[in-house]
Amino acid sequence: MRIVVSACLLGMNCRYCGGGSLDEKILELSKEHELIPLCSEQLGGLPTPREPNEILDGRVREKSGKDNTEIFHLGAQEVLNIMKRLDCKHAILKQRSPSCGSSKIYDGTFSGKVIPGRGITASLLIENGIKVVSEEEIDELFS
Repeated sequence: MRIVVSACLLGMNCRYCGGGSLDEKILELSKEHELIPLCSEQLGGLPTPREPNEILDGRVREKSGKDNTEIFHLGAQEVLNIMKRLDCKHAILKQRSPSCGSSKIYDGTFSGKVIPGRGITASLLIENGIKVVSEEEIDELFS
């Protein structure tokens, strides 16, 4: 199976803080599946490192207030385009991210509070029939 994975989950230093989030369980999947690392925030044009972003009232904003909504949508579209070209129908995305959160995101106040919700990329992929799970739900990808 070909699976797009948030690049940070494969240890690539593309998170807002400049680090990665290597997940050994996902790395193990590479023994049996083709993993394609992508970072929608970088594909949209954001640098690494960058200010943290959160979603509030449908808009994605940096902690300092700058609106990055369009950049997030551009990156999401790029991920979808790549997935279509590769005929890839599965993704494992970083939970709580304003791009990749598949069921949980931060509440937009930069207080650390997590709420039910989806990131921009996760939403677009799901709307286009892609099966999306988080690193916390890998087993659901195969059910």
